[in-house]
Amino acid sequence: MKRNKLDDRSRVLVTGGAGFIGSALVYELNQIGIENIFIVDKLGSDEKWKNLVPLAFSDYLEADNFEEILADKPQKLGNFDFIFHLGACSSTTERNVSFLARNNFCFTRELCRFALSQGARFVYASSAATYGDGKLGMDDLDDTATALQKFRPLNAYGYSKQMFDLYAARAGYFDKIVGLKYFNVFGPNEYHKGDMRSLVCKAFNQILETGKIRLFKSYNSEYKDGEQMRDFLYVKDAVKMTLYLANSEETKGIYNLGAGIARTWLDLARSLFAAMERQVNIEFIEMPESIRDQYQYYTCANINKLRSSGYNSPITSLEDAVTDYVKNYLIPGRRLGEVG
Repeated sequence: MKRNKLDDRSRVLVTGGAGFIGSALVYELNQIGIENIFIVDKLGSDEKWKNLVPLAFSDYLEADNFEEILADKPQKLGNFDFIFHLGACSSTTERNVSFLARNNFCFTRELCRFALSQGARFVYASSAATYGDGKLGMDDLDDTATALQKFRPLNAYGYSKQMFDLYAARAGYFDKIVGLKYFNVFGPNEYHKGDMRSLVCKAFNQILETGKIRLFKSYNSEYKDGEQMRDFLYVKDAVKMTLYLANSEETKGIYNLGAGIARTWLDLARSLFAAMERQVNIEFIEMPESIRDQYQYYTCANINKLRSSGYNSPITSLEDAVTDYVKNYLIPGRRLGEVG
Protein backbone atom coordinates (compact mmCIF):
# COMPACT_ATOMS: atom_id res chain seq x y z
CA MET A 1 0.00 0.00 0.00
CA LYS A 2 1.30 3.45 -0.94
CA ARG A 3 2.28 5.72 1.90
CA ASN A 4 0.85 9.21 1.46
CA LYS A 5 2.95 10.77 4.22
CA LEU A 6 6.69 10.56 4.76
CA ASP A 7 7.52 8.34 7.72
CA ASP A 8 10.05 5.70 8.71
CA ARG A 9 8.28 3.11 6.55
CA SER A 10 8.45 5.18 3.35
CA ARG A 11 10.51 3.91 0.41
CA VAL A 12 12.12 6.92 -1.22
CA LEU A 13 14.09 7.43 -4.44
CA VAL A 14 16.38 10.46 -4.69
CA THR A 15 18.16 11.21 -7.95
CA GLY A 16 21.14 13.49 -7.49
CA GLY A 17 21.24 12.18 -3.93
CA ALA A 18 24.99 12.70 -3.60
CA GLY A 19 24.79 16.23 -4.95
CA PHE A 20 24.22 19.54 -3.21
CA ILE A 21 20.48 19.80 -2.55
CA GLY A 22 20.01 16.03 -2.92
CA SER A 23 22.40 15.09 -0.12
CA ALA A 24 20.92 17.83 2.10
CA LEU A 25 17.50 16.30 1.44
CA VAL A 26 18.72 12.80 2.32
CA TYR A 27 20.25 14.19 5.53
CA GLU A 28 16.92 15.73 6.53
CA LEU A 29 15.06 12.50 5.66
CA ASN A 30 17.45 10.70 8.02
CA GLN A 31 16.59 13.22 10.76
CA ILE A 32 12.93 12.17 10.59
CA GLY A 33 13.80 8.49 10.68
CA ILE A 34 13.76 7.61 6.98
CA GLU A 35 16.62 5.39 5.82
CA ASN A 36 14.96 3.23 3.15
CA ILE A 37 16.37 5.54 0.49
CA PHE A 38 17.53 4.55 -2.99
CA ILE A 39 20.11 7.06 -4.22
CA VAL A 40 20.91 7.59 -7.91
CA ASP A 41 23.79 9.81 -9.00
CA LYS A 42 27.02 10.06 -10.98
CA LEU A 43 29.89 10.12 -8.52
CA GLY A 44 32.56 10.71 -11.16
CA SER A 45 36.06 11.63 -10.01
CA ASP A 46 35.39 14.64 -7.79
CA GLU A 47 34.71 14.64 -4.04
CA LYS A 48 30.92 14.47 -4.24
CA TRP A 49 31.11 10.99 -2.68
CA LYS A 50 32.07 12.61 0.61
CA ASN A 51 28.53 14.03 0.89
CA LEU A 52 27.26 10.45 1.20
CA VAL A 53 29.58 9.32 3.99
CA PRO A 54 27.52 10.64 6.98
CA LEU A 55 24.18 9.60 5.41
CA ALA A 56 22.05 6.49 5.90
CA PHE A 57 20.50 4.93 2.78
CA SER A 58 19.56 1.47 1.58
CA ASP A 59 20.93 1.35 -1.96
CA TYR A 60 22.90 3.28 -4.58
CA LEU A 61 23.05 3.05 -8.37
CA GLU A 62 24.99 5.02 -10.94
CA ALA A 63 22.70 7.13 -13.11
CA ASP A 64 23.67 5.46 -16.41
CA ASN A 65 22.81 2.02 -15.02
CA PHE A 66 19.59 3.35 -13.53
CA GLU A 67 18.54 4.82 -16.88
CA GLU A 68 19.14 1.50 -18.62
CA ILE A 69 17.01 -0.38 -16.12
CA LEU A 70 14.32 2.30 -16.21
CA ALA A 71 14.14 1.98 -20.00
CA ASP A 72 14.26 -1.82 -20.28
CA LYS A 73 13.13 -3.44 -17.02
CA PRO A 74 11.59 -0.82 -14.71
CA GLN A 75 9.92 -3.54 -12.64
CA LYS A 76 13.38 -4.45 -11.30
CA LEU A 77 13.51 -1.12 -9.48
CA GLY A 78 10.53 -1.98 -7.32
CA ASN A 79 7.94 0.43 -5.96
CA PHE A 80 8.45 3.77 -4.28
CA ASP A 81 6.23 6.00 -2.19
CA PHE A 82 8.13 9.21 -3.04
CA ILE A 83 10.46 10.08 -5.91
CA PHE A 84 12.55 13.25 -5.58
CA HIS A 85 14.17 14.02 -8.92
CA LEU A 86 17.01 16.45 -8.16
CA GLY A 87 19.65 15.04 -10.51
CA ALA A 88 20.50 17.21 -13.52
CA CYS A 89 23.25 19.03 -15.31
CA SER A 90 23.02 22.42 -13.60
CA SER A 91 25.77 24.22 -15.52
CA THR A 92 24.44 27.49 -16.93
CA THR A 93 27.39 27.60 -19.35
CA GLU A 94 26.95 24.09 -20.81
CA ARG A 95 27.05 24.32 -24.62
CA ASN A 96 26.06 20.75 -25.51
CA VAL A 97 22.33 21.27 -25.87
CA SER A 98 21.74 17.68 -26.97
CA PHE A 99 23.26 16.50 -23.69
CA LEU A 100 21.08 18.92 -21.71
CA ALA A 101 17.96 17.78 -23.56
CA ARG A 102 18.70 14.10 -22.88
CA ASN A 103 19.76 14.61 -19.29
CA ASN A 104 17.37 17.31 -18.09
CA PHE A 105 14.30 16.66 -20.24
CA CYS A 106 14.15 13.12 -21.63
CA PHE A 107 15.25 11.40 -18.43
CA THR A 108 12.89 13.55 -16.33
CA ARG A 109 10.01 12.64 -18.64
CA GLU A 110 10.66 8.89 -18.35
CA LEU A 111 11.14 9.03 -14.57
CA CYS A 112 7.90 11.00 -14.19
CA ARG A 113 6.02 8.39 -16.23
CA PHE A 114 7.53 5.67 -14.04
CA ALA A 115 6.42 7.46 -10.88
CA LEU A 116 2.88 8.03 -12.14
CA SER A 117 2.57 4.41 -13.30
CA GLN A 118 3.02 3.20 -9.73
CA GLY A 119 1.31 6.04 -7.89
CA ALA A 120 4.46 7.47 -6.33
CA ARG A 121 4.57 11.12 -5.30
CA PHE A 122 6.81 12.81 -7.92
CA VAL A 123 8.67 15.98 -6.92
CA TYR A 124 11.20 17.39 -9.38
CA ALA A 125 13.60 20.30 -9.60
CA SER A 126 12.83 22.91 -12.19
CA SER A 127 14.76 26.19 -11.98
CA ALA A 128 14.40 29.95 -11.67
CA ALA A 129 16.55 30.04 -14.82
CA THR A 130 13.35 29.32 -16.76
CA TYR A 131 12.23 32.91 -16.07
CA GLY A 132 15.01 34.45 -18.14
CA ASP A 133 15.72 38.13 -17.46
CA GLY A 134 12.64 38.48 -15.25
CA LYS A 135 10.98 41.16 -17.38
CA LEU A 136 7.91 38.93 -17.68
CA GLY A 137 7.81 38.37 -13.94
CA MET A 138 8.78 35.43 -11.75
CA ASP A 139 5.32 34.30 -10.81
CA ASP A 140 4.34 30.66 -10.23
CA LEU A 141 0.60 31.21 -9.79
CA ASP A 142 -0.25 30.15 -13.36
CA ASP A 143 1.42 26.90 -14.44
CA THR A 144 -0.60 26.32 -17.59
CA ALA A 145 1.32 25.70 -20.79
CA THR A 146 0.14 29.05 -22.17
CA ALA A 147 1.58 30.93 -19.19
CA LEU A 148 4.85 28.96 -19.09
CA GLN A 149 5.40 29.36 -22.83
CA LYS A 150 5.85 33.13 -22.48
CA PHE A 151 9.10 32.81 -20.52
CA ARG A 152 12.40 33.12 -22.39
CA PRO A 153 15.34 31.41 -20.65
CA LEU A 154 18.71 33.06 -21.26
CA ASN A 155 20.72 29.84 -21.52
CA ALA A 156 20.34 26.24 -22.68
CA TYR A 157 20.23 24.93 -19.12
CA GLY A 158 17.20 27.08 -18.36
CA TYR A 159 15.51 26.00 -21.57
CA SER A 160 16.11 22.30 -20.84
CA LYS A 161 14.26 22.81 -17.56
CA GLN A 162 11.47 24.72 -19.26
CA MET A 163 11.06 21.88 -21.76
CA PHE A 164 9.85 19.54 -19.05
CA ASP A 165 7.70 22.19 -17.35
CA LEU A 166 5.91 22.67 -20.66
CA TYR A 167 5.65 18.94 -21.32
CA ALA A 168 4.15 18.32 -17.87
CA ALA A 169 1.65 21.15 -18.31
CA ARG A 170 0.52 19.92 -21.74
CA ALA A 171 0.28 16.31 -20.53
CA GLY A 172 -1.92 17.35 -17.61
CA TYR A 173 0.58 16.16 -14.99
CA PHE A 174 0.40 19.23 -12.78
CA ASP A 175 -2.71 17.92 -11.07
CA LYS A 176 -0.52 15.06 -9.76
CA ILE A 177 3.12 16.22 -9.46
CA VAL A 178 5.15 19.08 -7.96
CA GLY A 179 7.81 21.13 -9.76
CA LEU A 180 10.23 23.26 -7.74
CA LYS A 181 11.75 26.43 -9.15
CA TYR A 182 14.79 26.83 -6.93
CA PHE A 183 16.33 30.29 -6.84
CA ASN A 184 19.94 30.96 -5.68
CA VAL A 185 20.47 28.14 -3.20
CA PHE A 186 23.70 28.05 -1.19
CA GLY A 187 25.08 26.18 1.78
CA PRO A 188 27.00 23.09 2.93
CA ASN A 189 27.59 20.13 0.56
CA GLU A 190 28.13 22.27 -2.55
CA TYR A 191 31.93 21.98 -2.35
CA HIS A 192 32.27 19.68 -5.37
CA LYS A 193 30.45 22.00 -7.81
CA GLY A 194 33.49 23.91 -9.09
CA ASP A 195 32.50 27.12 -10.88
CA MET A 196 28.84 26.41 -10.09
CA ARG A 197 29.44 26.82 -6.35
CA SER A 198 27.79 29.79 -4.68
CA LEU A 199 29.73 33.01 -4.24
CA VAL A 200 29.83 32.34 -0.50
CA CYS A 201 31.74 29.11 -1.03
CA LYS A 202 34.08 30.48 -3.70
CA ALA A 203 34.68 33.83 -2.00
CA PHE A 204 35.43 32.17 1.35
CA ASN A 205 38.54 30.71 -0.23
CA GLN A 206 39.32 33.99 -2.03
CA ILE A 207 39.32 35.81 1.30
CA LEU A 208 41.55 33.21 2.93
CA GLU A 209 44.02 33.42 0.04
CA THR A 210 43.93 37.11 -0.93
CA GLY A 211 41.95 38.95 1.76
CA LYS A 212 39.42 40.21 -0.77
CA ILE A 213 36.37 39.25 -2.86
CA ARG A 214 36.13 39.75 -6.61
CA LEU A 215 32.70 40.71 -7.98
CA PHE A 216 31.62 41.25 -11.56
CA LYS A 217 31.15 44.79 -12.81
CA SER A 218 27.69 45.72 -14.02
CA TYR A 219 27.03 46.20 -17.73
CA ASN A 220 23.48 47.42 -17.16
CA SER A 221 23.02 51.11 -16.44
CA GLU A 222 20.13 50.31 -14.08
CA TYR A 223 22.49 48.57 -11.66
CA LYS A 224 25.72 49.85 -10.13
CA ASP A 225 28.67 47.51 -9.67
CA GLY A 226 27.81 44.94 -7.01
CA GLU A 227 24.17 45.98 -6.86
CA GLN A 228 22.92 43.25 -9.18
CA MET A 229 20.29 41.43 -7.15
CA ARG A 230 19.48 37.80 -6.35
CA ASP A 231 17.04 35.85 -4.23
CA PHE A 232 19.43 33.91 -2.00
CA LEU A 233 18.01 30.83 -0.25
CA TYR A 234 19.83 28.76 2.37
CA VAL A 235 19.86 25.06 1.50
CA LYS A 236 18.35 24.14 4.86
CA ASP A 237 15.30 26.24 4.01
CA ALA A 238 15.18 24.84 0.48
CA VAL A 239 15.00 21.31 1.89
CA LYS A 240 12.31 22.22 4.44
CA MET A 241 10.20 23.70 1.66
CA THR A 242 10.78 20.66 -0.56
CA LEU A 243 9.71 18.17 2.11
CA TYR A 244 6.70 20.27 3.06
CA LEU A 245 5.42 20.30 -0.51
CA ALA A 246 6.12 16.58 -0.96
CA ASN A 247 4.20 15.78 2.22
CA SER A 248 1.17 17.89 1.42
CA GLU A 249 -1.22 15.99 -0.85
CA GLU A 250 -3.07 19.19 -1.73
CA THR A 251 -0.01 20.85 -3.29
CA LYS A 252 0.34 20.30 -7.01
CA GLY A 253 1.97 22.15 -9.89
CA ILE A 254 4.92 24.53 -9.91
CA TYR A 255 6.20 26.38 -6.84
CA ASN A 256 8.88 29.03 -6.48
CA LEU A 257 11.36 28.21 -3.73
CA GLY A 258 13.19 31.32 -2.62
CA ALA A 259 13.43 33.76 0.26
CA GLY A 260 11.04 36.14 -1.47
CA ILE A 261 13.56 38.97 -1.01
CA ALA A 262 16.13 40.28 -3.50
CA ARG A 263 19.53 41.18 -2.03
CA THR A 264 22.64 42.57 -3.70
CA TRP A 265 25.96 40.85 -4.21
CA LEU A 266 27.37 43.59 -1.96
CA ASP A 267 25.03 42.46 0.81
CA LEU A 268 26.27 38.91 0.38
CA ALA A 269 29.93 39.94 0.35
CA ARG A 270 29.59 42.09 3.47
CA SER A 271 27.79 39.24 5.27
CA LEU A 272 30.67 36.93 4.43
CA PHE A 273 33.35 39.33 5.66
CA ALA A 274 31.36 39.81 8.89
CA ALA A 275 31.02 36.05 9.43
CA MET A 276 34.76 35.62 8.87
CA GLU A 277 35.51 38.63 11.07
CA ARG A 278 37.50 40.34 8.33
CA GLN A 279 37.61 43.88 6.95
CA VAL A 280 35.50 44.41 3.82
CA ASN A 281 37.71 44.41 0.70
CA ILE A 282 35.93 44.14 -2.66
CA GLU A 283 37.46 44.31 -6.14
CA PHE A 284 35.27 44.65 -9.24
CA ILE A 285 36.39 42.70 -12.29
CA GLU A 286 35.28 42.41 -15.91
CA MET A 287 32.52 39.92 -16.62
CA PRO A 288 33.53 37.35 -19.28
CA GLU A 289 31.98 38.25 -22.62
CA SER A 290 30.69 34.69 -22.96
CA ILE A 291 28.11 35.24 -20.20
CA ARG A 292 27.28 38.95 -20.52
CA ASP A 293 24.26 38.36 -22.75
CA GLN A 294 22.97 35.59 -20.46
CA TYR A 295 23.46 37.37 -17.15
CA GLN A 296 20.47 37.87 -14.85
CA TYR A 297 20.60 41.25 -13.11
CA TYR A 298 17.59 40.64 -10.89
CA THR A 299 15.85 37.59 -9.46
CA CYS A 300 13.23 37.49 -6.76
CA ALA A 301 10.81 34.67 -6.07
CA ASN A 302 7.16 35.41 -5.61
CA ILE A 303 6.46 32.88 -2.83
CA ASN A 304 2.80 33.77 -2.22
CA LYS A 305 1.74 30.40 -3.64
CA LEU A 306 4.02 28.56 -1.22
CA ARG A 307 2.80 30.62 1.73
CA SER A 308 -0.85 30.26 0.79
CA SER A 309 -0.41 26.48 0.66
CA GLY A 310 0.23 26.59 4.41
CA TYR A 311 4.00 26.82 4.61
CA ASN A 312 4.55 29.19 7.52
CA SER A 313 8.09 28.45 8.68
CA PRO A 314 10.39 31.48 8.99
CA ILE A 315 13.06 31.81 6.30
CA THR A 316 16.64 32.27 7.46
CA SER A 317 17.97 35.77 6.79
CA LEU A 318 20.94 36.15 4.46
CA GLU A 319 23.17 37.27 7.32
CA ASP A 320 22.20 34.38 9.62
CA ALA A 321 22.51 31.84 6.82
CA VAL A 322 25.99 33.01 5.82
CA THR A 323 27.10 32.99 9.46
CA ASP A 324 25.84 29.44 10.00
CA TYR A 325 27.45 28.24 6.77
CA VAL A 326 30.80 29.83 7.56
CA LYS A 327 31.12 29.02 11.25
CA ASN A 328 29.60 25.53 11.28
CA TYR A 329 30.66 24.17 7.88
CA LEU A 330 33.24 26.18 5.90
CA ILE A 331 35.68 26.96 8.72
CA PRO A 332 35.70 23.45 10.24
CA GLY A 333 35.43 21.88 6.76
CA ARG A 334 32.31 19.86 7.52
CA ARG A 335 29.43 18.44 5.54
CA LEU A 336 25.86 17.97 6.72
CA GLY A 337 25.82 15.15 9.26
CA GLU A 338 29.54 15.28 10.01
CA VAL A 339 30.71 15.84 13.55
CA GLY A 340 34.14 16.55 14.89
